[in-house]
Amino acid sequence: MMCFTELILLVVLVKSDVDKLIHIHFLFQINTNGFVSLDKPPAEQDYLGKMPAGFQMMAALLGDLDNSDGRGKVFFRQDSSPAVLSRVSQRIRQAFPRDDEEPSNALIVTWENMAAKGSTERGDRLDTKGNTFQLVVAFMKSSSVAILLYPRDGIHFFSTTVGGDSKVLEAGFNEGLVTSWWWGTKQGTYYQTTTDEEISIRTLTEKTNSGRRGVWVYEIGASPIFLGITSGILSTVPEESTTKPPITMLPRLPDEPQEVFMTPETQTTEAIPEEDQELLTVRPIPPHPRPQHPQIVVVDEDEDLDINVFAYNLETCAHNRHKCSQFADCRDYSNGYCCHCRPGFYGNGKDCVAEGKPQRMNGKVSGRVFIGNSPLPVEFSNNDLHSYVVANDGRAYVAISNIPHSLGPSLQPLSSLGGVIGWAFALEQPGFHNGFSLVGGVFSRQADVVFYPGNERLSIRQQFKGIDEHDHLVVSTELEGRLPAIPLGSSVQINPYKEIYQYDQNLITSSSNRDYTITSPTGDLQTQSYQWRQTISFQSCPQDDASRTVPPTQQLSVDQIFVMFDTDNRLIRYAMSNKIGSVHTSVPEQNPCFTGRHGCDINAVCRPGEGLQFSCECTAGFAGDGRYCQDVDECRETPQVCGPNAICGNQPGTFRCECSAGFVFASDGRTCIGKSDSRPVDHCQRGTHTCDVSERALCRYTGGSSFDCSCLPGFEGDGRTCRDVDECHQDRCHRDAICTNTQGSYTCQCRPGFHGDGFQCSPTEHEKTPCEREREHAQTASSSSTGFFSFFRPRPAVSQYVPQCDEHGAYEPTQCHTSIGQCWCVDANGQEIPNTRTGSRPPGVVTPPPLIGPTPRPDVRPIAGGTHLLFAQSGRIEHIPLDGYDMKKDESKPLLHVPDRVVIAVAYDCVDKMVYWTDITGPAISKASLDGGDVVPVITTDLQSPEGIAIDHVARLLFWTDSMRDTIEVSKLDGSQRRVLFDNDLVNPRPIVTNPAYGRLYWADWNRDGPKIEMSNMDGTERVVLVKDDLGLPNGLTFDPDNQQLCWADAGTRKVECMDPHRRIRIKIAEGIQYPFGLVSFGKNLYYTDWRREAVISVDRYTQKETDQFQPQKRSRLYGIATTPTQCPQAYNYCSNNGGCSHLCLPRLGGFTCRCPDNVDGRCVDGNL
Repeated sequence: MMCFTELILLVVLVKSDVDKLIHIHFLFQINTNGFVSLDKPPAEQDYLGKMPAGFQMMAALLGDLDNSDGRGKVFFRQDSSPAVLSRVSQRIRQAFPRDDEEPSNALIVTWENMAAKGSTERGDRLDTKGNTFQLVVAFMKSSSVAILLYPRDGIHFFSTTVGGDSKVLEAGFNEGLVTSWWWGTKQGTYYQTTTDEEISIRTLTEKTNSGRRGVWVYEIGASPIFLGITSGILSTVPEESTTKPPITMLPRLPDEPQEVFMTPETQTTEAIPEEDQELLTVRPIPPHPRPQHPQIVVVDEDEDLDINVFAYNLETCAHNRHKCSQFADCRDYSNGYCCHCRPGFYGNGKDCVAEGKPQRMNGKVSGRVFIGNSPLPVEFSNNDLHSYVVANDGRAYVAISNIPHSLGPSLQPLSSLGGVIGWAFALEQPGFHNGFSLVGGVFSRQADVVFYPGNERLSIRQQFKGIDEHDHLVVSTELEGRLPAIPLGSSVQINPYKEIYQYDQNLITSSSNRDYTITSPTGDLQTQSYQWRQTISFQSCPQDDASRTVPPTQQLSVDQIFVMFDTDNRLIRYAMSNKIGSVHTSVPEQNPCFTGRHGCDINAVCRPGEGLQFSCECTAGFAGDGRYCQDVDECRETPQVCGPNAICGNQPGTFRCECSAGFVFASDGRTCIGKSDSRPVDHCQRGTHTCDVSERALCRYTGGSSFDCSCLPGFEGDGRTCRDVDECHQDRCHRDAICTNTQGSYTCQCRPGFHGDGFQCSPTEHEKTPCEREREHAQTASSSSTGFFSFFRPRPAVSQYVPQCDEHGAYEPTQCHTSIGQCWCVDANGQEIPNTRTGSRPPGVVTPPPLIGPTPRPDVRPIAGGTHLLFAQSGRIEHIPLDGYDMKKDESKPLLHVPDRVVIAVAYDCVDKMVYWTDITGPAISKASLDGGDVVPVITTDLQSPEGIAIDHVARLLFWTDSMRDTIEVSKLDGSQRRVLFDNDLVNPRPIVTNPAYGRLYWADWNRDGPKIEMSNMDGTERVVLVKDDLGLPNGLTFDPDNQQLCWADAGTRKVECMDPHRRIRIKIAEGIQYPFGLVSFGKNLYYTDWRREAVISVDRYTQKETDQFQPQKRSRLYGIATTPTQCPQAYNYCSNNGGCSHLCLPRLGGFTCRCPDNVDGRCVDGNL
């Protein structure tokens, strides 16, 4: 249903050169179908489901939307208030870190609770809660920016019906028809920010391009739209921001107009038929007479609209402790809070249950189900559902009452109707987590079942509402669809099955095929099957997710399945045993704690020991030896547990507090106050509160006779009981410092041999050893041997020998002189040991292999110990140790953090053991030692988007690509003597690698109109295209010097391929991969990062099979990847001692070239040698 109105927007810009105001008028059409246009839109049948359309539009969430139910509304306004513009500017700067231009005006459009057309007319009891979203258009001097906001819990449907077909909603920017003297009229650009898949709509609230989940920022040109769309660059959420509250929208002002038919007298909204609609041009009230509003902290647009409006504070334990379970502690983080279950309990912190304790579930079941070919449905409402799980063996029991005889037999195959509680409390195998451990008790489940061979379909919708005051999990269930008919008196046997659960951010999916056998009353057997698909959605605490490693896939194994329809009592019963574990086949765990055959009391937890050993431990609230446990009466043992004026009631495993007669709970839900108290009591001031002592907790008066307790910084708990936080377990100090925990705080002190404040420690200078003095003298002598006349040397001079010292300054036992290709042994004084010298290779060029003939398969070379993989992930670089070719995933650790940066490319200098990287937010190129220390800037100027980096460890050169400057540049490793090698015929250069032995340079350009891989000498000569056919998005590039193989990973063709650049022989290594980005070679393996899998994947080049994958603890996109070999690859070129050049020595095949930097100081002469 389409309704719209017009808004004339006056945008005032300051033209800086003459300091005058420029007034620009824009006529916007605001439409209920989720878009804003600059042209009057045609009838909706001309554009819905038929994008791109012939008119200009900004689609926040385009579909056939409806507000005729009276709940949906659209609000809009122009706003230039400092508070709003400051907030808008903050979002722009985070998405475009280099943009410091301030907006002067903003158009704000809010679509609130919009329904899908027709959903309010079906009367099918479906939840018709609508979609809520917002568009903000910010106007600046040089451009305009669109901000799209999709609040958490704001998107409730993902498609609408258009012309009888279901069409996925879409978002984007449509240029419409454009006219030119050259080609006439043609369809302009349609920049679509979503895809045709529903998952792209689902993830609008969870992903981002601005560093804030649910916030999407696009630069849209100097006029309102379509002079070029540029997306924000922060596609991952910075680690320190992961605990921020859900994204919020700009507030609606009290006098803000609604967009569907307004009358000037009443400013009310009426929904009228489209053909009768009158349009009203609304001129916004100028900003200055509008009453000033205070700085917005938390604003709710409506009480029933669960959206905080641009709220970034108050998300602390002091205001939200009541949201945590009584068995959880609330913990503040830098930008939010999380609830954590205490030891002995498990869950998500909002809901916690005692380990090993049986769990009950109660709820209601309603439905409208057709049986077989019956034209009439069986309808039922609010039937009781009861379930019970013995948590320490994973056995679940489910019963649903008052089931009609016409329906009961046909429900027997649906054991998973209540079996979700089996998944929630399944017996956990080592390293795996059941559903309740991950999502708690509040989540929604949508399951779709297709029965074969009749193709009957049934939909199951369940809402789990958490743990109630009786310690029961509460659920509501709705069934709708058709079931195959099963005769009354038949029995059903369901075979054991396995179901794979796939875990993503706030979303879990699974599917399986199940067989069941029907035995009729006459004894006839019939085997049928059904396909089961389900989606479980929930809200997690980001900090809690970061504190544990959850396998991306887990397998639920279900056996001992029993189903029955009790005709006498009209009950459908299910029972099953559930285990959650690995998807990979392996030897099953034999310890009784993991098999469930342990003999512990049902109110006990089984603790595994060595081999088959185990022990039984009564769960919280029970006492005994574990084989037999009895309830602890907390009310009798601790009479004051509920506080004054309260009555304690004991319950199995717990207790319940109720206020005495004449008293009621205060707003904190814990303190009992008198009903007739006319005078409020400040218990904090009086000292009659129940908070912990003032050294650990703070009592805060909240009005009336209520108060709130919160732990002081450095302590954790519920405020009534606070425990010291051991910050030394949180790696607060520097790696070279000693951490000492104190009550409520901690201290850091640098270790002996280091100095600093404990948060930053640097090695203390010491007296140089004989080896270090000799090395320094040799390096000084070497550097002084260059000058103007060195340009005329016919060949480069043999470099001077420089001794190698270990980390303690002692002579390395083996010394090598790379220029002459010889090594020998030395004693502790550095004196050569006779008869130990090996090697006689003279300096010079390495002869390339012949260009003809077959390529034999090389032998697998031995792997040196201590090699690691380095990979970039948003604002940090992590490392994974390699054991041979295997990734030691358990030992993966962050190497360094660079907050608020997006690290793209990574390279490693094996000589100085330095890590180099590029970041596009600075932008900058930086380095740091692999052994720790400060971050050292290398290149910080004249960069726009450095996305590739490579090192020649022999010539000591740094190469990089810039995809916005469209250049390839070179400099010394310290960033000096910078020179542009190529600035032509480049569109999107990204990966770049070197071959020092041959003086070669390779790079890839992912230009969508003509992707290619090129090669040249390092001095820029002999540039050729190596590959241009069958390429899509060549993101990753690596060179294997041992086998002389150039390999690339292509996100367009979804392949990994290799080529011998000498013979031009091309080999496919892997295909069908998802979205590779970085690539590196090590021995027989290739390792690449994948954006969609958010993992590092290894591939064996010879078997051409994937061998392993590693997913970091924090899930987000991975970028560049490199290795840290313990020994440098053997390579020789003429620039190992700078070739006698005064400035840049650039290797090439068969020689080298002396080059001058672009900004040379003093005299410099280019020349080839």
